[in-house]
Order: sequence, then C-alpha cells, then structure tokens
Amino acid sequence: MKSFLKYWLPLLIWLGVIFLGSTSLMSAEHTSRLIVPMLLWLKPGLSPKTIWIILVIMRKCAHVSEYAILALLLWRALRSGPTLRTKLPTLFSAVLLACAVFAASDEFHQSFVKSRTPSVGDVLLDVVGALFGLLICASFARRYPKKARSTIQGQFVDTRL
Repeated sequence: MKSFLKYWLPLLIWLGVIFLGSTSLMSAEHTSRLIVPMLLWLKPGLSPKTIWIILVIMRKCAHVSEYAILALLLWRALRSGPTLRTKLPTLFSAVLLACAVFAASDEFHQSFVKSRTPSVGDVLLDVVGALFGLLICASFARRYPKKARSTIQGQFVDTRL
C-alpha cells in the first residue's frame, strides 16, 4: 500500500489533472479571462495580436510540460516495482506509447466538449513533451542505475541506525 501511495497515486492524480485540463474549464475562452488582464497589467497597451500569440505559446508549452511530467511519473512508477526487470529501451518505448495513447484519448475526449477542439498537432506536442520527460529519465537512469541506487539507499538506511 505504501508503494502505491508513493509511486502510483501521484501518477493517477496527474492523469486526473490532465483530464480536467481537457474540459471546458481550461479552454482558451476561460483561461484567457485570467491571463489577458494579467498580461495587460504587466505591459499595458499590448496589441490583441501579441496577446493572442502569447496565449497560443503558453497553451502549447502547457501541452509539452504536462506530458513531460506524465512521462516522468509513469517512468518512476514502473521503475519502482521490484518485479519489473526490463531494459531501459523497452521501458522508454512502453512509457512513450502509453503517453501517446493517453494523449490521443485526451484529444478524443475534447471532441465531446463544446468549447474545445481536438487537434492532431496537440497530440504530437504531447508526444514531444513525453519524449522530453523520458530523455530526462533516461539520463538519470544511466547515471544512477537501479542496482546502485538501492545500494546507495541501503547505505543511508544503515548510517541512520
């Protein structure tokens, strides 16, 4: 149970956050009501075109970052299990595929929301974000392999006793 709370619950919560983000609550119409006044407060006199460009860039960056975080959390959850003895390329591919499937299902969900429009481009951005997150995971996994990591953690436990 402790392992579930530590590794899998954050992943499930993040999936819920992504799902909530694809509702009308986070549509461009609703988020612009908050962001535009803030932009105009920071720099009065911004043109509508500039504001729109900033909004689009922010929304696209959100796609990349939310799926980078998803990939990090899924990688972490899958690597936490003692029974998973897979090579890094297999794990990398599995997490990337899972993120791509979730991204596609998320855009499919948006097709049912009146204020949202599904986009293949957004799925591609989501996959790029997941790839970015996985590159971070892989770089740390090569630096700190699972065997060495458990040895290091064991040393810390022993020194505290």
